[in-house]
Amino acid sequence: MNSTKKILVGEDSSVIINLTKNVLSFENYEITPAKDGTKVLSLLEKEHFDLILMDISMPKMDGIECTAAIRNLPNEEKSSIPIIAITGNLKNFTKEEYKAMGFTDFLQKPLNYDLLLATVKNTINK
Repeated sequence: MNSTKKILVGEDSSVIINLTKNVLSFENYEITPAKDGTKVLSLLEKEHFDLILMDISMPKMDGIECTAAIRNLPNEEKSSIPIIAITGNLKNFTKEEYKAMGFTDFLQKPLNYDLLLATVKNTINK
């Protein structure tokens, strides 16, 4: 890898954050956790990230609201960052609806970490 890619993980479950961090650090991704959508926006304001993994169900501001806020940011680099939805209720929305909400891709919980890694690699290397 040329340089370390930075991934922001918007997820309220410490278990999922730690598992995700462990899986992705093997590929030298730098992981920054955020427990809710307001923290995701705050971190994104201060730092550059190459990808966001976004839980749909979080306290304070959920992943759908947070993604909409990101897509409306005036900074084009930040507003166009790839965002992968992570959801336990995949059947609530179709692939087209996730795309219409601003998500680049989505993954079903419980997470398949091989699929997570493949999806991250595919998305981040486009």
